Amino acid sequence: MRYAFIAGIFIALICAFMGVFVVARQTSFFTHTLSEIGFSGASFGVFAGISPLLGMLLFTCTSGLLIGLSGEKVGRREASISVFSGLFLGLGILFLSLSEKQSNYATSILFGSIVGIDKANLMTLVLLSIVLLVIVALLFRPLAFNSFDAQGAEYNQRFNQLISITFLILLALTISITAQIVGSLLIFVLLTIPAQAAKYFVHSLNKMISLTFIFVLVGVWLGLYLSFLTDWPVSFFITVIEALLYGSAISKQKITTAHN
Repeated sequence: MRYAFIAGIFIALICAFMGVFVVARQTSFFTHTLSEIGFSGASFGVFAGISPLLGMLLFTCTSGLLIGLSGEKVGRREASISVFSGLFLGLGILFLSLSEKQSNYATSILFGSIVGIDKANLMTLVLLSIVLLVIVALLFRPLAFNSFDAQGAEYNQRFNQLISITFLILLALTISITAQIVGSLLIFVLLTIPAQAAKYFVHSLNKMISLTFIFVLVGVWLGLYLSFLTDWPVSFFITVIEALLYGSAISKQKITTAHN
């Protein structure tokens, strides 16, 4: 549990910085697809006898690079992304069925096992998180410009595509790093819902990142505590908490609009 609480801090940091860009760039659907591609990559790693994390990195980064090189906005490629999503989910199931692992291993890939994290998993998470956060910090200004000022970014198409490719690869790294702990499906929730909720409470980028960090950390830590008390799945509590936070954000927005 101590390792799980520490892991929650780094997961919240990653999701806070990347989540605001996911929301700003309207790439929530592609984030969901990447999580399923990550599941397929991890399954391939199991089938090939290599690290599941390496398989996830291979599949997600390659997919992000190919989408970025296509030169089209991710938000306009929903039909193609739906095909990718179904295809890679099917491949993940195929790789697991061909491997010698038991079928319940699919559950650990999809939903994670944050309460089962050991010291080696934690150190890997911390190291990769620091690398990712340093890269985001170095590219923060161009990422913010490209994400929140789309019209201005359109004047420099080469710069725009380069930043888009970089962002998609960073998003792929985020999913690969965190999905090993919280699962491919739950990381989609943590990368989208807290940031969506935060934008209704604050209106500056720094405040949005800070509030998203708090929302993710509260969801993970409170979910761990409630799971410890009830012996119910951590994923259930985290999704419910984040959904309640989003519901309160929507309610606040409606009240504010009604008064105006």
